[in-house]
Order: sequence, then C-alpha cells, then structure tokens
Amino acid sequence: MFATKAITFFNELKAPRIRFNGVELINPYEHDEVKDVVKRFYNKFYDDNNKRIFVFGINPGRFGGGITGISFTDPVALTESCGIENNLGRRKELSSKFIYTAVEKAGGARKFFSNVFLTAIYPFAITNNGKNYNYYNDKSLAEKLKPEIIRTIKSQIEFGARRDVAILLGKKNAEYFSKINAEHKVFEKIIVLDHPRYIMQYRLKKIDQYITKYLEAINK
Repeated sequence: MFATKAITFFNELKAPRIRFNGVELINPYEHDEVKDVVKRFYNKFYDDNNKRIFVFGINPGRFGGGITGISFTDPVALTESCGIENNLGRRKELSSKFIYTAVEKAGGARKFFSNVFLTAIYPFAITNNGKNYNYYNDKSLAEKLKPEIIRTIKSQIEFGARRDVAILLGKKNAEYFSKINAEHKVFEKIIVLDHPRYIMQYRLKKIDQYITKYLEAINK
C-alpha cells in the first residue's frame, strides 16, 4: 500500500548532522505527535495502490511541513481541510494556503490526494539564522545534499509514482532536479510551475489563474 510505504519512510527519517555556515535542519519526524499525524494522514488518504502524480517542492517551510511532517500542510490546513485534529499550533503558512485553495477547487482533500502526492526535493526544513532557507541557495550546500536528495527521491517513487510525468515547483528547483532526472531517468517529463510562496508574495492578484494552471498540470 502507498500509505504503508510512506509512513515507514517518513517516520524513520533521520536528519544528518550538517555544519555549514549557520544552516540547521528541522526534522519534525523526531516527535511522537508528528509520527501520529503522518500515520493518520496517509492511512486516511493513501490507503490504496493508486499511481499518483508527484509534485516536488523545494524543502519544507519551518511553519508548514517543518511542523506537521506533511508537505505544504500547516497545522490549520491539517485540521480544517484534512480533518486531522492536532496540537501543533495554529500558525498558517503562505504556501499551504495556496495549495489548499487549489485542493478545495479540485474537489477537496480526498479527491485531490487520490491522484496527487505532495513532497519535496529535500525532506527536511532548512533554516539559516532562524529563517527559511532553500537547499539551492548555496551551490556547495546543494552539492553536499545531492546524494541524500537522490536517495530520498528514489525511495519515494517506490510508494507509487507515475513515471510519465512529475511536477516541479520553482524554476531553480526544477533546474536542479532536471540534471538529476537526466542522469537517473526518474521521470519521462517534467512540468515546471511557479512556487506557491512566490505566487502568494508577488502574484496574489492572479491567484485564480495560477490555481487553474496547477489543476491543469495535475490533471494531465
């Protein structure tokens, strides 16, 4: 089952020790409540053998997946959109707000997750001096993390990925992954979409157009 594989993978993740210019990794899967949330989420929405389109973000934000263990899902979305009560706080995240607006437009969480798996190129939230940080912000950090990134991507596609297409969020994220994909032949085709945080910060007036683009890509 997709759920069984995902639960095992995420709840057994161990964050490596990294000494790199103030960079720190956040591993939410160390916490029992997050492990419980992961079990409930995947058992609720992924208890099948469906092949899904994989949507790769960059690395989790410290107020979204960095808290809940579910990509692009803050504690509020987890409760209100997914029906999974939790005690992980009430802080909202911009990327999560965009994604769950799209989820509702797609017909709700159960329908959306029956076809889509949200994840990230790198599974741990990254901070630099307490602020969100992207794995590709420093080329040497991206290179240092590359073996782990390749390993985690290959592990996750075994959950039940469609191999004909994947969606990459963010142009720099897609550029990085395209090189890996060319070498390891993970997916036949990559669709690149603007990242939710970029949309919410700089293109909010056109949010409906972006959501339409997302849903069109997911339904290919």
